[in-house]
Formats: sequence, C-alpha cells, structure tokens
Amino acid sequence: MPSLTRKMTKTGTRLRVLAPFAAAASLTLALSGCTKLETHSPSSVRNAADASATEAGTGAGAKGAQARAGGLGTVDCAHTKCIALTFDAGPSENSARLLDILKEKQVPATFFLLGKRHIDTYPELVRRMSDEGHEVASHTWTHKILTDADPDEIRDELERPNKEIERLTGKRPTLMRPPQGRTDDTVHDICRELGLAEVLWSVTAKDYKTNDSDLITERVLDQSSRDGIILLHDIYDGTVPAVPGIIDALKKRGYVFVTVPQLMAPGKAEPGKVYR
Repeated sequence: MPSLTRKMTKTGTRLRVLAPFAAAASLTLALSGCTKLETHSPSSVRNAADASATEAGTGAGAKGAQARAGGLGTVDCAHTKCIALTFDAGPSENSARLLDILKEKQVPATFFLLGKRHIDTYPELVRRMSDEGHEVASHTWTHKILTDADPDEIRDELERPNKEIERLTGKRPTLMRPPQGRTDDTVHDICRELGLAEVLWSVTAKDYKTNDSDLITERVLDQSSRDGIILLHDIYDGTVPAVPGIIDALKKRGYVFVTVPQLMAPGKAEPGKVYR
C-alpha cells in the first residue's frame, strides 16, 4: 500500500490524475437534454419536514432535535447558522492531514469520494472518515461525465463506489455528487433507482486553478452564507493548508459546521432529487 504522505513523482502521472477535475468548480450546468435544473435548498427540506410533523400533530420537539443529531453533536440548523464543508475526489495523499485538522477543530465534513486510484488506493482513509463521524458519499468511480454516458455506464459509475464504500464502512452511501455538476433526467432516474440524492454546491474556491491557500480562503469566505455547501478538493496542494483558516474565520462569524444530512435534518434528501 502506498505511503499516505508520498507525493506523486511523475508530473505526467499527476496531470493525468488531476486533469478530469479542471472544470469541476463552475456551477454553470450545461445540461444535456435539460433546459432548467430543479434544485432544492437545505432550508426547504427542513421546512417541509417540520410542516409534515406539525400536520401529523407531533411537532419537531425532541424528535426533530434527535433527527438533527450528528456524529459530532446535536445541531438544529433551523435556529443555528449552519454551513457544510464538502470535499471532492479523494481520498488522497493529503487526506490524512485533513482528517487530523477536522478532528482537532471538531468539524464534521462530507466527503464525495472517487473510486479508481482513490478509494481503492486509500481504503484505510475511507474507514477513518466514517469512523470519525464524517459523511461518506460518492463522486463516481472514474469521474466520467454522466451526461455523456449511457444508462449502463451511469449505473456502473455509481454502483462501484457505493459497493466499495459499503464494504469498507458498513454504510451504503445515500448521496452523490455528479462530476462537474453535470446531470440530467437520465441521471436523476438512475439515482432514484439506486437510492441516491444528488448534492451540488453554493460555494466554490476554484482550488483546481490555484495552490494559493490565502486566495482559496478568501474565495470561500467571500461566498459563504447560511446553509451554504462549500466545495473543496483535498487532492490539490493548496487546499488542505487553507482549511484551518477557513474554519476559524467562519466560526468567528458564528457558523456551525455540519454534514450535508445534518444541514437538511429533520428532513432527508430524496433519491433522484438535486440539492444545493
């Protein structure tokens, strides 16, 4: 098994690994066959769940608080300024350090993991992410653009990481993030079939374009707002060093960090729907 801290020694290999992510930070969704993408906000999910509870005569109360509980404590995002930190395309040689930072800061994150050269290379980090209370989700097996794939290819891209994550953690993912944020009705239908909700983002540092940690921090802080979903990539050298400053600055602004499921609780993301 490769060392967790070993850097790639061949530039060509590194470029081949990182190239598929070069367009991933833009949320200009050039959707195949779709003129408009319907997305749902975390607050709308929470509100719908609370409305259903009220209509049923149960109210949110203790059940709502319990539903909002996560691995690092109970958070009620209806009354707390919450934000979700998410990382795409790992695990990588940088992920162990990132997990150390998150553990020290007591911050949960949501990891959208790649299969090939990532899950299969760093299985111990997948287990650690789950064991330490983070949400482990899928970013496909090879980072294939799903809107360019046929239905069987889409299923394979989604099922392979799901099976590996479940084998390693005992938990089957319920969330996925489509590469480059590109999705369409076919992807929605297959995600519904596989029990997966699609999660996009509202904050991007474009860390695929720069290794300047200060610039990454600045971009995140400029865009962050309540119920935000922050997109970062721990595969890039400038990203993990930016994380402590991002966490500290947002905490000073009154934010509480949660996983994506915590952000929506007591509601839940529904398979086949898209959230951001």
